[in-house]
Order: sequence, then structure tokens, then C-alpha cells
Amino acid sequence: MLMPMKSTKAMTIRLSEEQAEALETVATVDQRAVSDVIRAAITEHIEGRRKDPTFQEGLKARLSRARRLLARQVGSDTSA
Repeated sequence: MLMPMKSTKAMTIRLSEEQAEALETVATVDQRAVSDVIRAAITEHIEGRRKDPTFQEGLKARLSRARRLLARQVGSDTSA
């Protein structure tokens, strides 16, 4: 069961007709709101990615690059 959300952000997604119909079918059979099914699927996907070693390596590389860029920016700001 999902925990109540403390704050929300509205987003729009585009689905094919087939995806929308399948989503609505799942929600109806599970007696859940479509938005609840979507949130559960997103949560499951994110958790799966967090456990994926390839994703973790990509995340570390992105963070490392961001730190280098930030350090370079801070260094150029103090030299002015």
C-alpha cells in the first residue's frame, strides 16, 4: 500500500490508445485509481533502477561530472 503523499507535483503524460486502455483495465480490475497505479509503477521502476549496478555507475559518473563543473564555476567566480 502506498503512503500518503506529503506534497505533489502535477505532470502530464501521453499514452498510446493501447497503453491507456491497458492502464485503465489494470486500475479497474485492481479497484484502484489510475493515478495510484501510475505512481506504483513509477515507484517500482525507480527502485529497480536504484538496484541496477549499471545505473549506479552512470549516476556516479554524472555526479562526478557535476562536481567538476561546479568546482570549475566556483573557481572562475572567485578569480573575478
